[in-house]
Amino acid sequence: MKIRLIPTLLILIVVAVTVKLGFWQRDRAHQKEALQAQITQFENAPARNVGAAPIALKDIEFHRVRAVGQFMPQQVVYLDNRPYNDQPGFYVVMPFKLRDGGYVLVNRGWLPRNVNDRTTIAPYDTPKGEIEITGIARADATRAYELGEGGSAAHQTIRQNLDVASYAAETGLALQPFVIQQLSDDGDKLVRDWPAPASGVERNYGYMAQWWGMAAAAIVFGLYAARRSAKHAKLADDKAPESSTAAGNGQTPRA
Repeated sequence: MKIRLIPTLLILIVVAVTVKLGFWQRDRAHQKEALQAQITQFENAPARNVGAAPIALKDIEFHRVRAVGQFMPQQVVYLDNRPYNDQPGFYVVMPFKLRDGGYVLVNRGWLPRNVNDRTTIAPYDTPKGEIEITGIARADATRAYELGEGGSAAHQTIRQNLDVASYAAETGLALQPFVIQQLSDDGDKLVRDWPAPASGVERNYGYMAQWWGMAAAAIVFGLYAARRSAKHAKLADDKAPESSTAAGNGQTPRA
């Protein structure tokens, strides 16, 4: 059976690429599973104290933390488009002045939004004086899709997103490079039913199956095409002797 070089090479390339992409998606799934196990370990470990000394995000993210200080309600930011149980609302993000110096942003919880007037903020309480809070260190207070820059945190109370470094530059506060997602209850009427971090590992396994399915389909198609090519070649070979015999006897070859 003759093998056509270019079609064979194309099929081999498709198979090699799709198999490699399938392994890449599998590796991504394994990485996310390892990260999820690490997050669970961090969240169940003893709380780490947050003070004035800067802590790198990579060293604290997803860890349970503890901080002592007082809230700064005059610089609160409300993050819009944060639904809870299909109800529109805000996340209440507020700077927290630490006892031994420095500041950290705290995502205090969820607050329902007035459906008729989004600028009307529902009442909630802010503890006065020094308190202790516990929570989980996160890179930000969650992000929602937005167009443009979303305005200045220093001059706009209601925002779509809040970047820690930008907020620190705008306000002049020496902030830690992370946000505390508050878990402790201080009777402030805010909801702290935080969603679990989504790993998306199921999506990676789905993509893996799709890529490997494409590789299998390419192999099946290649075998089918090779079989058809071999069949056609055999038919052509069978007709060749008959044509040669007819020509030798001075007869017109049959069609």
